[in-house]
Amino acid sequence: MEIVDQLDLSEAVNAYASTGSRPYHPAMLVVSLLYGYATGVFFSRKLAQARHDSIDFRYICANTHPDHRTIADFRKRFLDELAGLFTQVLLIAQAKLGTVSLGGTKVKASASKRKALSWEHANRLEEQLKGEV
Repeated sequence: MEIVDQLDLSEAVNAYASTGSRPYHPAMLVVSLLYGYATGVFFSRKLAQARHDSIDFRYICANTHPDHRTIADFRKRFLDELAGLFTQVLLIAQAKLGTVSLGGTKVKASASKRKALSWEHANRLEEQLKGEV
């Protein structure tokens, strides 16, 4: 959640009118969307339900419960900005974590050779994921 404080949310914050009822803060919607993506909850209705059922979502959303329409509208309205924010999150995480390395010890495993990724296939998947972001 603290990572959202480092993101540039000015476009989303400035896009709301100063009149009318108070909207949900964009930071809360962004952090809940990012957390949902990280935990495999992608759909607006599932995200809205998770805010009622899941302690972690309730904590992230400060126990507020925007409905699925609010979530879907926010995602649709700020889709390009969300892609940029997600990239910012990855860059911040990379800067904080730096290089992560593991030992080179080889251990015999019972993994299926058909399900293991080749280096080339892993690179293709990486390019595909970058294209989706």
